[in-house]
Amino acid sequence: MTAKAKIKVIKKHCIKNSQETTGLIDLKKPTQAAAAREIVSTVTNWVGDFQQRRREETRQALELLFQNNQQPSGV
Repeated sequence: MTAKAKIKVIKKHCIKNSQETTGLIDLKKPTQAAAAREIVSTVTNWVGDFQQRRREETRQALELLFQNNQQPSGV
């Protein structure tokens, strides 16, 4: 009827050994982070280019629209 709780004992030297083995994995993370940064940079450039093209096309369309519709006032 009495249940004893299990206690896991972690010794300091075990923690150091596990960190040393994971140190090899940590070397790969910067390359993944660098790849992610490069992808974000590329997409950001695409968005900027798209917005710039849209602004230029809008400006040209408005200039053509108002240039053709200008009428001298005969008042």
